[in-house]
Amino acid sequence: MKNILWLIVGVGLGFVAAHQINKTPEGKRFFEDVDNRAHEFSSAVVDGYKAREAELRAAVADAESALSDFSKR
Repeated sequence: MKNILWLIVGVGLGFVAAHQINKTPEGKRFFEDVDNRAHEFSSAVVDGYKAREAELRAAVADAESALSDFSKR
């Protein structure tokens, strides 16, 4: 229970500190940079996921086609 309390206090203090830092021009630039990098990273993950999903769907379609051709023999 004590650890959960410290976690909540730490999150609260972090939120307050981030809010205060964001009030400065340098802080705004910092958080904008962090936001842009996080967005770029998440976009790269989504693009990679979609590309891999397309590869797997094509492989499944090829396998189904091969099984269909094999069963016709």
